[in-house]
Amino acid sequence: MDYKAVLNKIVQEYKTSFLKIELCRQDEAYLTVTIQDFNKVCLALHKELRSCVMTFFAVDKTKESGSFHLYCAFQGISSQTWFFVVTNIPSNKLEYNSLSKEIYSASLFEREIKEMFGLIPLGNPDQRMLHLHDEVWPAGNFPLRKEFDKNNLKPGNTGIYPFAKTDGEGIFEVPVGPVHAGIIGPGHFRFSAAGEPIINLEIRLGFTHRGVEKLFENSRPEDCLKLAECISGDSVFAHTLAFCHAVEKIGGYAVPVKAQYLRCLFLELERMYNHVNTIGGIALDVGFSFPSAHASVIKESILSLNDKFTQSRYLKGVNVIGGVSKDIPKDSLGPLLQSIEAVSKDFNELKEMLLSSSSFMDRVDTAGILDKKTAEDIGIIGLAARASGLKNDLRKDFPGVYQYLEFKQAKQTRGDVLSRLNVRIEEFEESIKIIGQCAAALRQGELFTKQAAAKKSGYALGYCEGSRGPVLYWLMLGESGLIERCKITDPSFHNWQGLSYAAPGNIIPDFPLCNKSFDLSYPGNDL
Repeated sequence: MDYKAVLNKIVQEYKTSFLKIELCRQDEAYLTVTIQDFNKVCLALHKELRSCVMTFFAVDKTKESGSFHLYCAFQGISSQTWFFVVTNIPSNKLEYNSLSKEIYSASLFEREIKEMFGLIPLGNPDQRMLHLHDEVWPAGNFPLRKEFDKNNLKPGNTGIYPFAKTDGEGIFEVPVGPVHAGIIGPGHFRFSAAGEPIINLEIRLGFTHRGVEKLFENSRPEDCLKLAECISGDSVFAHTLAFCHAVEKIGGYAVPVKAQYLRCLFLELERMYNHVNTIGGIALDVGFSFPSAHASVIKESILSLNDKFTQSRYLKGVNVIGGVSKDIPKDSLGPLLQSIEAVSKDFNELKEMLLSSSSFMDRVDTAGILDKKTAEDIGIIGLAARASGLKNDLRKDFPGVYQYLEFKQAKQTRGDVLSRLNVRIEEFEESIKIIGQCAAALRQGELFTKQAAAKKSGYALGYCEGSRGPVLYWLMLGESGLIERCKITDPSFHNWQGLSYAAPGNIIPDFPLCNKSFDLSYPGNDL
């Protein structure tokens, strides 16, 4: 079904209409609607496409049109189209009917829009601050408005964050964080428990919110590559790839075929070291230290491989707008494949150690269950969704060069720690196959192109399937070629909620195990 068929069905069955339909670059459809029709069209796309809200954000256009623009995106897998529903909110009436009353996955986005732009989602039952903490951020300051001046914060009230309460006889609270042992980021976890089992888990993040979307504004795209590298340190390549993809779509860059295969190869290397690192962490959290150490050796082998070919262990400086800056020469392909074969052998030993241990399997089997319906209802994406039985992978859904490669999409159904572990194992093994095919496909050719189309302004969505799931960059460039708006959506923003639904029913000492199986990014959330 192409995008026109989708729209025709929505118009006929849901009695909706559009003010304007714009198809951009064959994979993005922008549907402008009135504010009265906004929720109806979003709900229709949500049902027809079976898509959660993939990203939802505002753009300040008060100087040009006297209004804020809302963009709500859904993915249409059958038509390979991203559908954006767009509407305007006049600056003299800063409110709209909450979408989250009918589509829960919109809730966090609405809270984010409220604190960044001051737009009120009427009817959203959760109006608490999300990133800008009540204790330190004066009310009435909206940092993503164009008028905001960081050097001139307006005076305003501060308050205390109202945690949700779970009442009942024998129920007590256990607060953990925001400062943790080790080197992970800060987050506050408040457990409500009765005896040993967790009854409720509330997660509060945003302690290291950096305002990076504001930092992108009024900068040249080529100056922001370093910024994209710093969004989430273990996903450097995925973030820079999605950023470059958005710029290239706006500018009309024709990325050379060789660069596309190299990007695919490096993206899979990043996936491999992240997956094996998480697998080692799961082993460590149940006290199985030898496999954890073995996983560290494998991770180090991959990071050393990165360093050997790119001079960066975490693949910094590899992506450039128009292609890549690093090549893998033909005479290096043999050593590359030999190294991957050695990594594969080590990984098989690790897999054997874990899956043959009855004590290890006893801990991960049935722990931290996130069932399919809950995952679908709250909008879980990426690896965590595949572990709960949802079909979801941009490498299959919007494939690009992946359409020429053979690999299986990992999928489990039970949604427990073991399922998330199995998905990581399957994807690690498939990445090895993909790298072999990429190496075979590498031919002579350019690494990047500087030839952009004459047009430098516009907007586009850049995306890729990172190790945790879809990484999305929506960019708007002005007539001068500078960035007017950059909306970043890391999969962790969606999936932290999954952890809060998976933890209840488990005992608190098993929480680190559940947490590690999701292995979400603090900086990816705390933008």
